[in-house]
Amino acid sequence: MSLIDAARRVRETAYAPYSGFKVGAALRAPSGRIYAGCNVENVAYPEGTCAEAGAIAAMVAGGETEITEICVIADSPHPTPPCGGCRQKLAEFAREGTPVLLATLDGETLATTVGELLPGRFAAGHMDRA
Repeated sequence: MSLIDAARRVRETAYAPYSGFKVGAALRAPSGRIYAGCNVENVAYPEGTCAEAGAIAAMVAGGETEITEICVIADSPHPTPPCGGCRQKLAEFAREGTPVLLATLDGETLATTVGELLPGRFAAGHMDRA
């Protein structure tokens, strides 16, 4: 299964009763395994958790800690980029050049990288003197 198909499929299971804005994300780890996640809203935190964070949590629960590529899909007029928090989470588990595919249900896509999404990112190397 392709990443975009996995992201599209998991998007359908998103829990978005407040915004109605469903997002799906799928990532591939070095093992080749695909992990997927969707956004989840709740009354106390109506903006909810992001799809990317869900996919990363599934990957870590699966015993892996590196992303080799990721796809995010939403029903929007243009490809929707990850929020700032998810960009930092992606930077934690992916290299700067890791491919990111942003997609819409209508088939529009935007190919980018983790480094392009979060230039000047904070990384473990910043703490070498700690």
